[in-house]
Amino acid sequence: MRCVLLILICSAFAKAQTDPNIFDKFSSEFITIDGYKINLEVKGEGDPIFFLPGGPGNSHDYMQGNFGQYHTSNKVVFFDWLGRGKSDNASNKEEYTVEADVEMIEKIRKHLNLDKISLVGHSYGTVPAQAYAIKYGDEVEKMVLINGFHSGAMWQANCDSYNHYAKTHFPEKWVKVDSLRALGYVSTDQPLQDLYATFPTKYIYYHNTSLQQNVPDTDYRGWANEVYEQIIGPDGDFDVSGSMIEQDYRRMLKDVKAKTLIIAGRYDGVSTPEFAVQYKTFMPQAQFEMFENSGHNPYLEEPQKFYKLFEEFFEINK
Repeated sequence: MRCVLLILICSAFAKAQTDPNIFDKFSSEFITIDGYKINLEVKGEGDPIFFLPGGPGNSHDYMQGNFGQYHTSNKVVFFDWLGRGKSDNASNKEEYTVEADVEMIEKIRKHLNLDKISLVGHSYGTVPAQAYAIKYGDEVEKMVLINGFHSGAMWQANCDSYNHYAKTHFPEKWVKVDSLRALGYVSTDQPLQDLYATFPTKYIYYHNTSLQQNVPDTDYRGWANEVYEQIIGPDGDFDVSGSMIEQDYRRMLKDVKAKTLIIAGRYDGVSTPEFAVQYKTFMPQAQFEMFENSGHNPYLEEPQKFYKLFEEFFEINK
């Protein structure tokens, strides 16, 4: 959700319980999938876990910065989807779809000659995670959904919720938004993007805005706007379209066999509690945990609780 603010996921979160030198411990292996070079970074032994970043424009880096340390107990798999991070751009932007991201997971699983895998998705990353678990259920051992979305309808509802919050809490700024909208500007137009980026992130992405993320020292492409625009739509901050709006897992989640942990943040303005708690109905077999002092990134805001829960779920003994 929100192409401008999602860039901040990679630049303004907490160091938490992570290794500040974690990026130096991984190296890229470029594999060819469907004629494109895809960046793959794998380390460790044991049960494999695929980490799926949000966006849908983010690279793998912020997930690696917060979960790379688990290479000591598991085979951890990080990669950049097509058009993101160090991977090639598509020759045709219509190749950027949720469905293509799902198939990328399966092709990497086969490339690594893995049997069952586990999935950890954050934000948008929960979307292909759920779709994969539904389509390739026999291949998924465990799944963790962190501040995610069960449908395109939920993504749209959360956009509506954010816009209502912004309008009612910052009416002086919202007058300018209304003016640009009246002139026909959509959320991918630069003037509206620039204005949208000035709204505070507190109670939207973070409950604690003083946190700082562990990021690579080297230059990297942390955000791919073209991918976001294609999957969420050209006016995605107001009117979700693209392949995202077509996603709806609500009736199928009850049939997912993978052991699942669902995590939400009480102050999340992206995946709001109003809709996050619906997972209790749609996926009653899953373990649901609300983090009472977190926004969109509980592993950063409540790291002690988060990592304890994460390690118990994956039976990691440090």
